[in-house]
Amino acid sequence: MAVRDAGPLSPRGDADAEGALRILRARWRTASLASGWRFPSDWPLPEVDLVCASVLGRVDVCDALASLARARAQAGAGLEETLVDLAALHAVLTNPDSHDGLLCADPDATPSRLLRIMATAWADESCAELIQARATNGLTGLGTEAYLCARLGEIYRRAARHGTRVRDTHVLLVVTLDLSDVVGWSRMMAMLVVGDMLREVFNGGESTAVLGPSVAAVLAEREPAFNERALTAAWVMNERLHVDPDLRSAPRPELRVISLPDSADVAVKVVRHLGRA
Repeated sequence: MAVRDAGPLSPRGDADAEGALRILRARWRTASLASGWRFPSDWPLPEVDLVCASVLGRVDVCDALASLARARAQAGAGLEETLVDLAALHAVLTNPDSHDGLLCADPDATPSRLLRIMATAWADESCAELIQARATNGLTGLGTEAYLCARLGEIYRRAARHGTRVRDTHVLLVVTLDLSDVVGWSRMMAMLVVGDMLREVFNGGESTAVLGPSVAAVLAEREPAFNERALTAAWVMNERLHVDPDLRSAPRPELRVISLPDSADVAVKVVRHLGRA
């Protein structure tokens, strides 16, 4: 299905391609946030630009929308949130005179074909993750959130056997990147750098994982060299990120040391919250 067959999904204006893409992306993001998207830093994905380029280029938008839906599922966005995001795009394209993007997204007004494409792709990706029980993030090579939660379960069970407290033996290091002003493939490159650094610095059996599009974590033992390793990771990470001209203006990576709770269930909730914070 081409854009011209999608009815209201047709762009207006003759601005240059890059400028038009930036304007559309900004209006879409504003409309999505105004419609209830909960975590602004998670909204920009490379697939967003693919959708914008398809719309502006008047080419088939179906594959781009499906890719975005799969990416949203991988990032932990729910189906309802994903469809409201699509409705926000639809609202922007059907209200070209609203330049600020403060629009009311109505999923019921979105063409059913586009809703079906997004919903099907999101569901397929979600089911595939359950079936395959992925332990490794395909982009960074780090573990997945599910893997880290499984490791936490093992550590808590071991602590219960030996009568110790996990908070006394282990710690969680969380790395957060502020990529809200970074677009396109530079976001992916930033997480690749983070993955490389964490594997390089924490190479002694620690558990590393990606918790969200811009969040990674290390589950490590409390040992004398931990603080030094964390500082080394922060310094090298910042240096390598700033080699990319598109990332030089981004804030430095934020590293936080989180003390683990006494309950495994609470620890899992903490990890899941970090991935969507």
